[in-house]
Parts: sequence; C-alpha cells; structure tokens
Amino acid sequence: MRTLTIIVSLMCMALSVSAAKADRRVAFVVGNGAYKNVAQLPNPPIDAKAMASTLRNVGFEVIEGSNLTRDQMTEKLLDFGRKAQGSDIAVFYYAGHGIAVSGTNYLLPVDADIKSEMDVKLGAAINVDLTLDQTMGDAKVKLVFLDACRDNPFAAKIKSNSATRSVNVGSGLAEMKSGEGTLIAFATGPGQTALDGQEGNNSPFTRALIDNITKPGVEIQQAMTSVRAQVNEETHKGQLPWGHTNLIGAVYLNQAPTTQVANAAPTATAAPAAAAGNSEAEVEFWRSVKESNKPEELNAYLSAYPNGQFKPLAMARLAAIQNGPSTTTRNLNAGVDPATFTDDATQLTEDQIGLDKGQRRDVQRRLTGLGFDTKVTGVFNDETRSVLKRWQAARGYPSTGFLNKLQHKALLSEIVATTTVSDDSAKPARRAAPAPAQAQSAPVQHRNSGGGDAGAAFVGGVVGGMMGGMFRR
Repeated sequence: MRTLTIIVSLMCMALSVSAAKADRRVAFVVGNGAYKNVAQLPNPPIDAKAMASTLRNVGFEVIEGSNLTRDQMTEKLLDFGRKAQGSDIAVFYYAGHGIAVSGTNYLLPVDADIKSEMDVKLGAAINVDLTLDQTMGDAKVKLVFLDACRDNPFAAKIKSNSATRSVNVGSGLAEMKSGEGTLIAFATGPGQTALDGQEGNNSPFTRALIDNITKPGVEIQQAMTSVRAQVNEETHKGQLPWGHTNLIGAVYLNQAPTTQVANAAPTATAAPAAAAGNSEAEVEFWRSVKESNKPEELNAYLSAYPNGQFKPLAMARLAAIQNGPSTTTRNLNAGVDPATFTDDATQLTEDQIGLDKGQRRDVQRRLTGLGFDTKVTGVFNDETRSVLKRWQAARGYPSTGFLNKLQHKALLSEIVATTTVSDDSAKPARRAAPAPAQAQSAPVQHRNSGGGDAGAAFVGGVVGGMMGGMFRR
C-alpha cells in the first residue's frame, strides 16, 4: 500500500510539473527615470528591478529594461509582443513619466522632447492603448500595472504651442477601460498624481504590488484590494490606486500548493511551485543582508522573496532602522551617477579598471563590510562573482558579477560597517580560535593594500549583532 501511495504521488507530481510548463507567462517590465529633457525620477529603475525579480520568482519570462529611449522601448515591445502571443498570462508593468493628451495615455521614453500635441501623436511618446492591443491582444489573461501617474512635465509646452489653445492635457493619466480577460491598475485615480516615494526605495504603489500580487493562494483581484488598502494607509489617504477589470474567472500568480491524497485526482496549479533549490538561495541571500543597516538591502531581499521565510525578520529590522538614528537611513544612491544603474559591466570593463591584487582584496573587504560576505583572496573567483551579483542587485545596478568604473566608484563611496575579515591569501599554518561574538562586533579598520582611493580606511561599526547571531551558524 505504501508503494502504491508513493507511485500515485509521483504521478501527481509529474502531472503538476507538466501543467506548470504549459502555463506560459510573459512580462514586460520597464522603469524610466533618467530623463534627458525634464526632471529625473530616481525610483522607477529600482521599482522595475524589484518587479522583474518578483515576477521571475513565480515563473514569468521577463523582458526588462531601465531608462530606455524611444527606439529601445520599441525594440523591447516588439520582443514582448512576439513572446506574449498565445500566452496564458501576460503582464505589462511601467514606472516613469506618463501623460494624458486629449483623453489618450502615453508613456515617455527618456529621450522624449515634447513641445506640442503633434510631437506626442507622431511618435515621440508611446501610445498605451495601441501598445497593449498590439503586444497582449491574444494573451488569455492580461494584467497591466501603470506606476506612471506623475505630473505631466511637458504640459505647459504642449498647451502653449497648441494652435487652438484648447488641447486637453491632463495632470495624471486618463481613465481606461479593460477588455475581456484584462485587469488594468493605476497608481492613483484618473487625473490625479501619484507619489514617487522616498528616493532610493520603491514607490508606494510598486511596493504594495510586490507585497501582495504573488502571495500564495491569493487571487489577483483580492490582491489588488490589499494593494489599494496598503497604499491608502501608507500615504495617509493621500493616494488611492484605481483600476478597471474584466477578468473571467479567478487568476492566481502563485496558487497555494494542494495536498495530494492517494485516491484524489491531481490538481494543476496556476503557478509553478518554488524549486527546492530556491530555499538555499534565499537563505544565502538573507545571510548576506541580515545584519545590514541599509534599508535598500533589506528591501532587495523582500523584493526577491516577497513571501520569504525571513520576511518577518526583514520587516522588523526595517522598522528598527527607520526608528533609529538618522545616520542609519543614509541614502546609498545619493550622488551616484545615473548611468551606474544602466551600464552593464563585463570582463572587459573590469579589466579597464586595472585592479591589482591588493585592490581586489580591498573590494572583497568592502563587500564583506557591507554584509555581502566573501573570502579575501585578491582573486575574483566564482564565489566573489556571486557576491558581486548580490551587491549589484541590492543597489539596482545591472547584476553581472563584473565591475565597471562607475560601479567601482560607487562601491568605494559607500561607508562600510566592518568586521574582522580573514585574508585567505596569507593563511597561517593554524587558525586562531574564533573570538566571542561580542568581541567580533568591535569596529576594525583595514589598512590600504591597493593604494589610492581604494585604500580609504573603513569606518563604522557592526549593527544588528543580536539578530545576526540567530543565523550565524
């Protein structure tokens, strides 16, 4: 009987895997902030990174981009349109500037330079209605999230250059109706403007989406009710998301796994269950940020694992940081060149920096001091590459595992809370016994081993030893 139960269970698992593979999910995720002709928005690229990670965790193929020009957006949309044809679920997410002209909504590439209504309608901006129809038209379920209801930066120019002076230019986005099988959600109501959020963090709307739409067993319309409530509360009733839905049937981005019984028919899940290996990756990610005093790093964990096993601890630590001294909420992205968030790093760009072995050790010490533990060897092996990727993801930089000049400069500019770092390039014959946890928390300064800026002394102290001690083993 036991053998029969195991066989039936394995058959159920095989059928569930087949159902998961058949559930094709595609997402377009773009955040535009580095505008060339109007005020820049610091958060949309960060929002897009977090949303892309959230959707990948529940089985989406994501076409992702940040700070895209008109041509680049068109290229991404064409790719999305091809891959979304006949998909089971297609998601369209955009954060950045959006405008409404004569009742039609448009999204703005970073190179938009709009002086009149004609510029808008002849292609300087992206027509939302046309775009959704062309890219997602035949997807079975279409979910649209627009975090683009900010003040129209071109409103005055469009009005002043209108031949009739009567052109209707909205301050937010205009109302849109959803077609069959579609849900459209705006960061705020029609004609109103939404908050971008604290610089370096997610906007209230995107943060609420990440917190709710992939909760296990939560239907998407129920999730959007929670999104509205969360944004309304967080903004003290200053912003209320709005939407329109015409979905047919329940839609789950992360359906709760069902308990299989030997004599029960298998139930196909609407989302692939998380792979067992993901738990190891999550533990490693949490270990790298658990003692951090930087909200961005903890938010990166919550974005990557919105329903993670360490979410309560991450939330508690965020609350402690926000209620603590103001120095702990230092904005890591302040003063960072915007191109740092978009320029890819490769082996070539890293070679161009010309790091010697001492400077590589300095990079490894800094990463460890920031909570991204790695061995100090002066050699960038696979372990260091993996740690670099985690650091890059936490900062919103392209996550390649290699450095470029801008990322290296940004790393050197960060204030590091350090711990004793063992240098594996000169190991003694015998290791000394580890110091007690309390003693290890004393601030330590490292000498320059690479020269120049890379040799700036580390400052600060370790924060969060009590919480870190829970997971040190």
